[in-house]
Amino acid sequence: MTGPVPQTLTLGRRALHQLRASLERDTGLQAATYLQEAGFASGEEMYAALQRWMQAHYGVEQPSELDARWLGEALGGFFAETGWGTLEVTPLGDGVLALDAPAWAEAADQGGAAYPTCHLSCGMLADLLGRMGSGLVAVMEVECRSRGDARCRFLAGSPETLGALYQQMAQGTPYQQALGL
Repeated sequence: MTGPVPQTLTLGRRALHQLRASLERDTGLQAATYLQEAGFASGEEMYAALQRWMQAHYGVEQPSELDARWLGEALGGFFAETGWGTLEVTPLGDGVLALDAPAWAEAADQGGAAYPTCHLSCGMLADLLGRMGSGLVAVMEVECRSRGDARCRFLAGSPETLGALYQQMAQGTPYQQALGL
């Protein structure tokens, strides 16, 4: 039986968690880079899926045509329906969006990680949001359920803005303080 090739596929949470655990075991800190690159590579297909989803649910041809007031609702619905989990979008400070996910698929439920672990998601969200805005977007996870936090919180903004934020965080400044929250 031949038919159209699906544009996306389903990969279970256990497989995603095992992939991260195996990469961390075998490559140490390089695992984050590998997973982020894989996530970034998935952005084009995720954008195409989002485009189809928004066309069906909001009647827009391109996600960039959606009124900004519906962005959070649309992204939240899309990610919930595709199995990643619920997502809430909130503007923070100048040019930074918070993407909050209380039950994100990439996060391990047991906690205990030293650092945020949703590296694949950071790459995927960066590419997806960049395609939506027709420019470069950086994404950094600052809270993570894998670490025992109540939610995963991704910050999205220009590479310059997030680079400066990262520098402040590396000096010990909490992200909330660095953003003036």
